[in-house]
Amino acid sequence: MLKHAASAISQASRVRGARLISASAVSRKDLVQDLYLRELKAYKPPPQAKDAHVGAVKSYSAPSPPKPPAVPADLAAELSKYDAEEPDLAESVTTTVTSAEEGTSGGAKEFLAFLEQDLPKREAHH
Repeated sequence: MLKHAASAISQASRVRGARLISASAVSRKDLVQDLYLRELKAYKPPPQAKDAHVGAVKSYSAPSPPKPPAVPADLAAELSKYDAEEPDLAESVTTTVTSAEEGTSGGAKEFLAFLEQDLPKREAHH
């Protein structure tokens, strides 16, 4: 009985295996894909006009070359006039520095002296 069951199982598996394996591939056509590919191949874009770029592209024009500086006709006279002029000295205006504390002038020497001072010692809390 056990031999019969084993042989029945092996025969059933052979039948199933033979049915699952096929020597020829099943060819199924996809109608939507065929229509799409045919329309893609048949599509021809409309030809563009030769002046289609007119509104989108500016025409190139080279910049004008720079003009050389003009040399004065009477350069020697202008140089002698410049040498003869007295320079205008700017008047030193004394500004008063106002500070929040009276008596503090804020000079550089005082600031450096402040930086050179020792730091105050911290008191230990008991």
